[in-house]
Amino acid sequence: MASGLSYSVISSRTEATFDSTVRFYHRLGFLQIVGNTQCDDPSLVRQTWMRLPSQCSGATSLVIKIVLNPQARLIPETPLTTDWALKDRMFVLTMQDLGGLKREFAEHGVPYQDTSTSLVVQDPNHNVIVLTQHLNPVAQQPSVPTATRRKKIGILTSGGDASGMNACVRAVVLYGISKGCDVYAVYEGYQGLVDGGDYIRKMDWRSVTGYLSIGGTSIGTARCMAFKTHEGRLQAAENLVKHGIDSLIVCGGDGSLTGADVFRSEWTGLLDELITAGRITVDEAKTFRSMTIVGIVGSIDNDMSGTDITIGAVTSLHRICEAVDSVDTTALSHSRAFVIEVMGRHCGWLALMAGIATGADFIFIPEQPPSDEDWETSMCKVARRHRELGKRKTIIIVAEGALDKNLKPIKVDRIKDILSDRLGLDTRVTILGHTQRGGSPCAFDRILGTVQSVAAVDAVLSSSPDKPFPMIGMNNNKVTTQPLMDAVKLTHEVAEAIESRNFQRALELRDSQFLDEFKVFNVTTILDDNSIELPDHQQLRIAILHIGAPAGGMNSATRAAVRYALNRGHTIYGVANGFSGLVRGLFEKMDWMGVDGWTTCGGSHLGTNRAIPGKDVDMGMVAYQLQKNDIQALMLVGGFEAFSSLVELDKVRSEYPSLCIPIALIPATISNNVPGTDFSLGCDTSLNVIVSASDAIVQSAQSSRRRVFVIEVQGGRSGFLAVEGGLAVGACAIYIPEEGIDLPRLQGDVQFLKGLYDTDDPEKSEGRVILRTEGVSTTYTTKVISEILEDEGGARFDSRTAVLGHIQQGNTPSPLDRIRASRLAIHCIEFFEKHTCDALDQAEYKRQEGPTELCTDDDSIAVIGIHGVDVQTRSVKELLPVTDMKNRKPHEDWWQRDRALVDILSGRSYYSSIE
Repeated sequence: MASGLSYSVISSRTEATFDSTVRFYHRLGFLQIVGNTQCDDPSLVRQTWMRLPSQCSGATSLVIKIVLNPQARLIPETPLTTDWALKDRMFVLTMQDLGGLKREFAEHGVPYQDTSTSLVVQDPNHNVIVLTQHLNPVAQQPSVPTATRRKKIGILTSGGDASGMNACVRAVVLYGISKGCDVYAVYEGYQGLVDGGDYIRKMDWRSVTGYLSIGGTSIGTARCMAFKTHEGRLQAAENLVKHGIDSLIVCGGDGSLTGADVFRSEWTGLLDELITAGRITVDEAKTFRSMTIVGIVGSIDNDMSGTDITIGAVTSLHRICEAVDSVDTTALSHSRAFVIEVMGRHCGWLALMAGIATGADFIFIPEQPPSDEDWETSMCKVARRHRELGKRKTIIIVAEGALDKNLKPIKVDRIKDILSDRLGLDTRVTILGHTQRGGSPCAFDRILGTVQSVAAVDAVLSSSPDKPFPMIGMNNNKVTTQPLMDAVKLTHEVAEAIESRNFQRALELRDSQFLDEFKVFNVTTILDDNSIELPDHQQLRIAILHIGAPAGGMNSATRAAVRYALNRGHTIYGVANGFSGLVRGLFEKMDWMGVDGWTTCGGSHLGTNRAIPGKDVDMGMVAYQLQKNDIQALMLVGGFEAFSSLVELDKVRSEYPSLCIPIALIPATISNNVPGTDFSLGCDTSLNVIVSASDAIVQSAQSSRRRVFVIEVQGGRSGFLAVEGGLAVGACAIYIPEEGIDLPRLQGDVQFLKGLYDTDDPEKSEGRVILRTEGVSTTYTTKVISEILEDEGGARFDSRTAVLGHIQQGNTPSPLDRIRASRLAIHCIEFFEKHTCDALDQAEYKRQEGPTELCTDDDSIAVIGIHGVDVQTRSVKELLPVTDMKNRKPHEDWWQRDRALVDILSGRSYYSSIE
């Protein structure tokens, strides 16, 4: 029996039987995919692949492989006088038009047996085929106990669309199928659940092709008033039962998920009503006595408590920053002010993050209205002071739900009038509106939607009726599961706190990262009010230098450090060209306006190289220049070369008193291989470049039909970019240094690709990509791998290469890299103050010409990194035991947990039988 299998092999012993078998299955509705049914070369085995489309069958696009095999086992023909349906081996197919098949069989003289519910026929190889309009009577009988039934999962998207929802749908479908489930898409959200019929469609592996790069939701979303009524939910329950769906994954905001919770709580009562009305049977009610529902938060506002980030929020931030960056140039050209409204009725996340990422002059968010009653004067004071320093532009970002202390809305038109009337600024208003929802998802949202949906399917498979409705979230860089209504309750508390003017409580209900970032914006924007300035004796002389390859966020970190340091009263120097410039004395005093606009600039304005003190430059000269310039704290921004520099400086601190100062490293490298942090500056920018380039390459491969591109990405000895990039672009294979490459691996991949292309529709064959880390092998280069694939692919597919090279360092840093850079820079300055305050407070300490040891403790030379949502500091001595210095990376990488998903979602388990 075959039901829902990926494919079955049918062997014919003679050429005549082979030809008649192909014609027989064509009459049943099977379409030829690929094969050599006409072959004059006796050395080639005649074979063909055929697919029965899912709309014709209960199968998941059932595929058969017909081969000519003279050695095949002979199946004896069953006489017409015998009941064929009593055979112990048969294929059972659900077909829609049995009447049409009867006419087809009669026209071509094909014998069949007609029962009351099905047709039974033999193919030319004497395989018995049962054709029925009903659900498969063996595999899909509703009365079969739940534990043995094939799990059927429905996926719907609801509420406002959010980029990344398609990644969610794709992952649920692919991962669900890989786990042996049937997956159905509910089109048009809850409306489709109520309407049923064609709105609930079974999905197969090909159904979600191309979903990753598409914004919004391809299965649709709609406002559904009917689902808010009891009768609407009753109809939705009937539709789920009739389709055999016993689990539902809902991606939407808090309103959509709350509606799902109400539906789940009413489920038993709804079934009882349906039985009473005769709309479902008692057996059906018994089978579907419990309904599993799992929620995934899709919301561009990032307004759900209980999760650090929601699907769509980061892509929306990308759209905002792109718009503000564009407005920024015209504002600069005309010396204008722009007031920009962004979404966020009850949550100021988008406005706050955009304010940090674009270097805005002022922001308005619901959780924290301006502290002054006269906020107009406070805003004008900031704008005027910035203009006096030489700024030619003023950018104000306003959340649509912004309020003053008295809960009066703050509107963009009013701000425009104030800036025009009081400061005489030529002011324009820009309301971004629904542009914030659109566009292709960024790398972060593709990955977020994917890993959360995998967790949602796992939650479905491990659920039980007594468990509360789970919500899948992301906390501290880990996927989490928690009761939905607990998160909804906290979310509503934020709005209630704002309504009661308890703004401190509203801020506290946001996560710690939000509070930290709110502080970052404030301390890098205020100026000359002395509110955070330190006493004279605690003010430091700080030097900043960049080391290693350029990475997006280096300039953002420098800008934030300079502005915060100046507001604290410190003197700060930029050192040109890393340690090579330091030993030549290339110190330049930095000022507030000197770093204006650096937030949006990629690369390194200070200049950078890979020189390491003690190896490439003289350590004595490093110590001499620090002493000469009276440097009391050293901030390094860079990659593994910067970490190696930190190690070398730590070794000789006892020999050079001028090195006995706090020294901190802010990790910045696209390879993300610095120990002590989850994310280095630049890695998110690089991932977005890889995603953008790969999308274009996939489009080219798709246009060329049967083509595989081998894309080389950077990363040195770290596979971070290949793994996370592969997850974000849907790569069918990746090669990373942690695993290496050998011939068996390549042979396996060749066979896997052959299976993929053998089962493709030849008229709609997919373009596919493979990601290869540059440092994975010196033998199996990108070109060599491509040539192997080209040769082995034969007529099935060809292969091309794409080496992305230094474009992966990016042009404009991504919003996440800008924000992370600003946070780390502020914590770096605080780190310096913490480790010098005791020495500077001592009465006997005086500034002097000779070197002074401010601190010698191990904790004073460290890496400042991101761990989950928090910023943490770890000393060099603590990090060395967990670092592989030879391969320039940590011994353990958090992203390795995603490695297996690349293979699973590429279909390796689904197509394993074709290999």
